[in-house]
Amino acid sequence: MLSGFIKFILGFFLAIAVLIGGGVAIGLYFFNRTGIPPAKPVFSNDSPSVKAQAPKATQPGGAKPTLTPGTKAESSPNPNSTPTESPKATPSPKPLPSGAYRGRVSWREGLSLRSQPNQEAEKIGGVTFNQKIIILEENQDKSWQKIRLEGSEQEGWVKAGNTQKVDEKPEDTQKPER
Repeated sequence: MLSGFIKFILGFFLAIAVLIGGGVAIGLYFFNRTGIPPAKPVFSNDSPSVKAQAPKATQPGGAKPTLTPGTKAESSPNPNSTPTESPKATPSPKPLPSGAYRGRVSWREGLSLRSQPNQEAEKIGGVTFNQKIIILEENQDKSWQKIRLEGSEQEGWVKAGNTQKVDEKPEDTQKPER
């Protein structure tokens, strides 16, 4: 009889230990899964340099060279190939509209670009941290700013207070640091 009672007690404690161990393992699994941040969304205007790397010259026979982002087209050693054009100087930036100024995004997570100056408006894109922008105007209560992405024609509204004005200094008048 005493042997049966000891077996019962040991079985009871073993069952409790298995339940506690299983609960802790499941809890740690879910805590670790929720602790992983989701992937950052990628907007079409996040990497304009990839779009700018379109192949410009064709190889003999009309085939275009295949470029992957981050690679450069090299001239072929074939004597029949035509030389590629040298890059042209970039045009000077167009003048800003009156009252507009250059800035950058100061909110680390980036901003949602909206079609109207309110939180319920349609999202039309995004702006990343430190991205250069042009602040065009503010709404009447100065809680939203209309911006244009620098180097693009895309415009939209972002919450005010998440941008920072950038001092403009012409490059040729800056003195080198010593």
